[in-house]
Amino acid sequence: MINTKVNLAGVELKNPVMTASGTFGSGAEYSEFVDLNRLGAVVTKGVANVPWPGNPTPRIAEVYGGMLNAIGLQNPGIDVFVQRDIPFLKQYDTKIIVNVCGKTTEDYIEVVERLGDEPVDLLEINISCPNVKEGGIAFGQDPKAVEAITREVKRYAKQPVIMKLSPNVTDITVMAKAAEAGGADVLSLINTLTGMKIDINKRAFAIANKTGGMSGPAVKPVALRMVYQVANAVSLPIIGMGGIATAEDALEFIMAGATAVSVGTANFYNPYATVEIAQGIEDYMKKHGVADIRELIGCVK
Repeated sequence: MINTKVNLAGVELKNPVMTASGTFGSGAEYSEFVDLNRLGAVVTKGVANVPWPGNPTPRIAEVYGGMLNAIGLQNPGIDVFVQRDIPFLKQYDTKIIVNVCGKTTEDYIEVVERLGDEPVDLLEINISCPNVKEGGIAFGQDPKAVEAITREVKRYAKQPVIMKLSPNVTDITVMAKAAEAGGADVLSLINTLTGMKIDINKRAFAIANKTGGMSGPAVKPVALRMVYQVANAVSLPIIGMGGIATAEDALEFIMAGATAVSVGTANFYNPYATVEIAQGIEDYMKKHGVADIRELIGCVK
């Protein structure tokens, strides 16, 4: 028997494969393709204290090796989420991780408090949101802000807290250490890289927002390097993501030090990606005589 179970801050996942926030809705739209029971966890789309309409369209563009998106964290708000999405996910034998977004620290805390008595397993705090009070700079781009918001969220959270780090910084390890100092239980990285595309025929930006978050295979080497750096800078478990499309990709992140992995953009062109990756990791372990997945976590130094 091989053991694919991993532990994130006391929460045991049957395998290390989960969905990346914003690429899987809250599970319902993929449930006809994917048996959610086979995933370690489902990470929901970002949820705010009130409904957010998101950015003007167009807000998605294809680029070489991936895509740009500037959805603007459109979501129906915490009320709808609690009434509709949590009961749907509770039908399945998988862990529920809620991605939380906000424009101020108070916004985050409001959502975290609402989720305190809900049957969800972990909270993933999206600190790539623009901080309204700081003039729009993302919470995750200033280590003092990272530490402060982590500490505040931890004061109110009943579930373990995952801080999702932005790669759009000079040194990712500084942000990781700030989140650790603030009391984070787990780190997830990377969020999208900021990018741009211009339509030369229209002489206009391809996305109404001008810039968008780049994801997909092209960001994988950057994401892998950052996960490796962070794994060697802090002592927290890490969820690695960024361009994971195959079991081989996922195993690279695990060997670099990630305890679990999230699959994002790949879901859009292969709805079966997550279960294929989970199966592929098992096949690799059997083929190479690996009894316990923990043998692989951070095995490359």
